[in-house]
Amino acid sequence: MQQRAKIIWMAWAVVVLFGFPGMLAGQGSGLPLGNPAYHILDRLEIKTGRPAPFHSSLKYYLRSDVAAYALGVDTARIPLTIRDRRDLYYIFRDNNEWLVTSRFPTRIAGPRESIYSDTLVTQVEASMENPRYTMREKPYLGFLYPTPANMVEVNQKFFHLRANPLLDFKLAREQDDSELIFNNLRGMELRAGIDDRIFVYFNIVETQARFPNYVNQRIARDQAIPGAGLYKTYQSQIFDITNGYDFLNGQGYLAFNLSRHVGLQFGYGRNFIGNGYRSLLLSDFSNNYLYLKANWRVWKLHYQNLFLELAAQSNAGLGANEVLPRKYMAAHYLSFQALPSLSFGIFESVVFSRPGGGFEFQYLNPVILYRTVEHGLGSPDNVLIGLDAKWNFLRHFQLYGQLMLDEFKFKELFIERRGWWANKFGMQAGLKYVNAFGLDHLDLQAEFNQARPYTYTHRDSSSSYTHYNQPLAHPLGANFREALFIARYQPFKRVQLEGRFIRSEFGEDGEGQNWGGNLLLSHNSRELEYGNETGQGINAKTSLLGLDVTYALAHNVFLDLHYFYRKKDSEDDKRDDTTQYFGGGVRINIGKQRMDF
Repeated sequence: MQQRAKIIWMAWAVVVLFGFPGMLAGQGSGLPLGNPAYHILDRLEIKTGRPAPFHSSLKYYLRSDVAAYALGVDTARIPLTIRDRRDLYYIFRDNNEWLVTSRFPTRIAGPRESIYSDTLVTQVEASMENPRYTMREKPYLGFLYPTPANMVEVNQKFFHLRANPLLDFKLAREQDDSELIFNNLRGMELRAGIDDRIFVYFNIVETQARFPNYVNQRIARDQAIPGAGLYKTYQSQIFDITNGYDFLNGQGYLAFNLSRHVGLQFGYGRNFIGNGYRSLLLSDFSNNYLYLKANWRVWKLHYQNLFLELAAQSNAGLGANEVLPRKYMAAHYLSFQALPSLSFGIFESVVFSRPGGGFEFQYLNPVILYRTVEHGLGSPDNVLIGLDAKWNFLRHFQLYGQLMLDEFKFKELFIERRGWWANKFGMQAGLKYVNAFGLDHLDLQAEFNQARPYTYTHRDSSSSYTHYNQPLAHPLGANFREALFIARYQPFKRVQLEGRFIRSEFGEDGEGQNWGGNLLLSHNSRELEYGNETGQGINAKTSLLGLDVTYALAHNVFLDLHYFYRKKDSEDDKRDDTTQYFGGGVRINIGKQRMDF
């Protein structure tokens, strides 16, 4: 059954790719999560009030949409500062294959016209005619970095390619620790397009790292490194490291369109739904996974289907040649842009496993409510429903929020209120303030997140809302409340300052206990039927402070300085922990890697 499901997934991609060649229009590759453009686009949408071609809750964005929005802002009669213009040109350089203007429109070949006709103006040809397309006078060695953003760049009429190195190297010294905190990530990424219709993205990274003690404790508990898969121990005589980790990871996908408004993507990676620093619906905290994604975009609607193959556990405890047990998830999210400044979203997902790892084919229906299917099957699976909203107002503010409903009874939740264990839900509320107090590029953000005990769990622990022993939503799992504050400021052209403070309260389990925070445990092993409250169990509070200074040495080449402080205060004094370190490093073409939990 498991093999049959994989064959069907592949068949979908093959049929679409080769069965509808006359209907395809370029979808393009996505903007990697963590790219600086996400914050730039966020603040521009709030400041200008100009509606975007993308629905901001659904990440990642397509590079074509990102460039189109930046071009629209750049040519509109909107007052922009010099720093805003620099932000726009960062986007132009980073997405230079999509600088298509109305002067050079691209089009799909007609029914009697060859797609290879010389009369067609292709996407890359049109982009290179745009004055915003920046070329170097003398590439390094004659071919490296012909443009500021891309180490290798190929532009042919019906083919384009961009290839870039990936690097995140940093060192830090933790208080009262004789060994260094260390991260050495190296890799390569590539994106390409063929015939303005088929698009490919691929990256692969190799990492050696040594983490602070609180991260090591999390790895020991879950037998998984957050955001990674299979790992092995690592030692280094150069950096005097004896208890590090070594792991390999990568992402890749094939993207194309069924029609002008319906796109399909088959790949291996992660997705994010929401407008906050966290997401209670779907975040990028877990390891990469296999997925099939369909996007339906028409009028004011963006409807997305996701079909995921997940790992029911990590590799811990398995032999070297054993295959990880599988489970599956089907999800859909409908976003409605009610007004240029107001959008709503509805989310539904189901996580399930079957004996032998088979797929439940009824969940392949892209438009049905999964709750109805799950009821028809005898209610064996883990169904979650969510709401999402965003409102931009006064050209300075964005109000956003989420509500995740796992399970509840109206009477127990609103009338009797006895703390019933199955009142399982989470909520988020956040506010962003751009150009705060009239200061250009001072952006503030405040966010509150909460999830009641046992949220995201299921009676069958293999159907919990997890992948590779890692939460698919918030890093703390459940049984927590959290408040976070972020300040970003760009005082000079190449310098960015960022500070974040995160205060959280959560409940941990004692030996042989289940108080509802660990998503890997079945909710049938709960401690109480009634009287459950957020933070129950061994109550703990953490205060996290992070300060970053970033200098842009070149396009997507950053020098970083970090200060990090985390203090945990637990009811069990043996669990108290303090982490404090100062360090720095260099990043190339990759976002900041953080362990903020």
